Amino acid sequence: MRIAVPIVFSLSLSLAAAHAAPPTLLSHWVQMAPGGSAEARIVLQGDACPPAAIDGANVPMRVRASSDKNFPVLLCAVTLPAGAKHLSILGTDMPLPIADPQRIIVLGDTGCRIKGPAVQACNDPAKWEFPEIAAAAAKLKPDLVIHVGDYLYREGPCPGVDSGCTGSPWGDNWNTWAADFFTPAAPLLGASPWVVVRGNHEECSRAGPGWLRLLGPLAVDTANCTLHLAPYPVPLKPMTLIVMDDADASDVLAPSDQVAVYRGDFESVGKLAPAPSWLVMHRPVWGVVKGPMGMVLGGNSTMMAAVDRAVIAPNIALLLAGHIHTFEAINYEKGAPPQILAGEGGDLLDPAPADLTGQSVGSMKITSGLSLPGYGFLLFTHAGNVWTIDVRAADGSHERTCQLASGQIECAKK
Repeated sequence: MRIAVPIVFSLSLSLAAAHAAPPTLLSHWVQMAPGGSAEARIVLQGDACPPAAIDGANVPMRVRASSDKNFPVLLCAVTLPAGAKHLSILGTDMPLPIADPQRIIVLGDTGCRIKGPAVQACNDPAKWEFPEIAAAAAKLKPDLVIHVGDYLYREGPCPGVDSGCTGSPWGDNWNTWAADFFTPAAPLLGASPWVVVRGNHEECSRAGPGWLRLLGPLAVDTANCTLHLAPYPVPLKPMTLIVMDDADASDVLAPSDQVAVYRGDFESVGKLAPAPSWLVMHRPVWGVVKGPMGMVLGGNSTMMAAVDRAVIAPNIALLLAGHIHTFEAINYEKGAPPQILAGEGGDLLDPAPADLTGQSVGSMKITSGLSLPGYGFLLFTHAGNVWTIDVRAADGSHERTCQLASGQIECAKK
């Protein structure tokens, strides 16, 4: 009779396990980590992280972040071994890094704005273009995606039933992150690994805690929000991407403590990787936007002050940014590297002069450049040291071709 209790107890546990709900996979992606490794991450409803099937072996995933009141989901992660050939989690195949990516999608500023009087019709696919952009970009079968920051724009409640956003979640929580990014981005998250850049909407006073939890490159500290991350390299065969966190670099004020931080960042960038490297950040140093009365604005005061005494390191072949909600291709004087802005991914667009040639931003003069209106994304492809930049509309149709070669960007007339 002594053995009856454990047998019944064991049977009860087995029956309970048999009727337990299986974990529900809510989102999955692979992102590049500092130094060139890659990490698979999943968001799920469940009590434990499942194993990842990597080249036929079950590899335990670790808990990156447990459930809490704002994020009632489990976030799991696993670092991928170099040279892995196949990855599957909960029966879902996931993309693996390619050392020499031939097709790179670049996009940014993708969220749907709900903040005070500035409201987009987030429920109308014709008025918030990011879902269309993500689907069109995924069809191009990229080897890598670079998001230059600003994922979450739903900062306040929808103001009324006629504003096109009725029922939208808002604030830094899982429901809003799912609505503004993870659900519409799903086709593209499943298409290739990502490099994720922090935007000013992900600074600590906004959606920084959620970004650091879900997409940040470091371990999660749920008790503190890290204000600034040091630059880090993502080595690739054609070039190295150096990711720089300028989320809190004031556009207008240039406070001395911030200037010192970014001066240090710009100095460190030259030591992180050989040429050619691309400096990938959110806020551009010398972007252009048309202000009131036709005034030309756009330079970031903090970073302009940070580079005034030390030019950008010679290993940098391209500046890649967003923040200004348009496409811009710019060449500068003084030996500064050219810059691409890809901020036309979904949020309300910014006006900018079509011809940027001759404009001055701070003490920097633009030798040649243009901006293009409308929503869309970019496809980078390369042959040797020449990069072709295919400017695409939201539906994936071709708009313009530019080339990056020998330190200059040249764009065709049409």
